[in-house]
Amino acid sequence: MVNYRIGAVLLIAGIIMAMLMGSLNSSNTPAMNGKDWTVSDEGILSYSVFMPQYSLSEPISDGNTTLSMVLFQSRGMQMAGLLRIPMPASPGLNAEDEAIPIPGIVLLPGATVTKEREQGLAKRLADLGYVTLTLDQRNLGAVDSDSDLQLFMEGREPTEHKMVYDAIAAAGILRAQPGIDLDGIIYAGESNGGRFAIIACALDARARGVLAISTCGYGTDAAIASAGVLDKDVIRFYRSIDPESYLFKIPPRTLAMIHPSNDTVIPLNLAERTYAMASQPKSFDRAGCTIHGYCTKMDGYIEKRLLAMVS
Repeated sequence: MVNYRIGAVLLIAGIIMAMLMGSLNSSNTPAMNGKDWTVSDEGILSYSVFMPQYSLSEPISDGNTTLSMVLFQSRGMQMAGLLRIPMPASPGLNAEDEAIPIPGIVLLPGATVTKEREQGLAKRLADLGYVTLTLDQRNLGAVDSDSDLQLFMEGREPTEHKMVYDAIAAAGILRAQPGIDLDGIIYAGESNGGRFAIIACALDARARGVLAISTCGYGTDAAIASAGVLDKDVIRFYRSIDPESYLFKIPPRTLAMIHPSNDTVIPLNLAERTYAMASQPKSFDRAGCTIHGYCTKMDGYIEKRLLAMVS
């Protein structure tokens, strides 16, 4: 089980409102977009994504899977991940002895959680037949939205935007692996990782869907209205980091949300609010556990929802 707490930043509308009100004193310099990223007037992030150079360590056996370290460059930083492949490493065969491509999952841990600590869920996904690439996210998944807002207002790329790019780049690495289903890539994440997974899936038109565990959006539009924020660039930034802004871009792919019935960090009603904003196809499952993040009582839901995505 994953047992951790993410920072309180933006978890409830009151905190968001306070941040937005404070941002009214920020520089009003219009955010200048870089050569390969933009944020639309509606606050939707877009990237020109390039296949990163990467290296793979020699695979080692770990039970019924193999595990390799992945290193790649992304937005000025060396990223590290763990590639877990079910054994046998080659694709399976169907009745006609034709190779069956294997679906892959970009797995994003929650704040403070390393790629190593996320391997309990990665192993469970491997047992179900999925290749996983689990990332060490920048800042180990923690966010500093005040600093990111300042960067955005200065025309520089916020870290939270880079974290979305990192996930999409990781999907490219998965697609480059032998035997992978090129159109069977799913994004999955817990807590903060679930937020980045939703945004990455929305921006990756080839993705099959997203599995968001123990997460929610920020309710930015309601907070903006309540706070009376008028600065268009401030509004654009906060929308650009809120997964709820991107829900409309998920269909016809699938959004699957799974939430503990007694989440110790993100109340169930906040996840339900985000889910209500999404369009079909979608699903929401409540797992009977008191924890924040993945628990083994989610296993049946995870198997069912992933199978529906790749079928």
